[in-house]
Amino acid sequence: MATVEIYLVRHGQTYLNKYNRIQGWSDSPLTEKGIADAQNAGKRLAKVPFAAAYASDTTRASNTAKEILARNVSALNQPTIMPAFREENFGFFEGLDTSFTWHTLGSPMGLDDFNEMIASLTIERTKDLFKANDPYGDAEDNQEYWARLQPGLDHVVANASDGDRVLIATHSTTIRSIVSKFSDVDVSVPVANGSITKLTVTDGKYRVDDYNNTEGPIA
Repeated sequence: MATVEIYLVRHGQTYLNKYNRIQGWSDSPLTEKGIADAQNAGKRLAKVPFAAAYASDTTRASNTAKEILARNVSALNQPTIMPAFREENFGFFEGLDTSFTWHTLGSPMGLDDFNEMIASLTIERTKDLFKANDPYGDAEDNQEYWARLQPGLDHVVANASDGDRVLIATHSTTIRSIVSKFSDVDVSVPVANGSITKLTVTDGKYRVDDYNNTEGPIA
């Protein structure tokens, strides 16, 4: 029986986060608070001996991973970059004001923010809603999203040894989507910048041990 522990960390705050803009596949630098978010996650994870580390191909995720690894007991100092761990692609809506976008898509259904949309529709159907309303068709629906994410998770597990602990620096909706697929945790609760979500994978079966942990050291 092979067991791998995966630590999902949401990147630190970015300027687009600060300005309440939808980010998705777009990228922006970490703010000073965002660097502190990443450093704090690194301190909390300092005693977890990571056997491998991954990040999406955004600078916000890779720089968060580097800050974590700089404080870790392992010898790792650079994450392996994998586009599979990107945020959801919001297509036409990327860069728009978040409140405006949630209201535009959700208000016809009586839902005025992203968390309400997830609670009412599920995070899976919310992806489909973005796709259906994107005039360019670039946004990912749930099927497209998982077609790129699941192979990334499979790669991580296939390349780990029994007992390994693995870091993945990634994004809010990605963490929520993984947790939703493999548990009944309420993912309408937003994921904080720098928060830690822990999974255990045993013989290909996923268990969510912790979600959106923002306080105290992590073992």
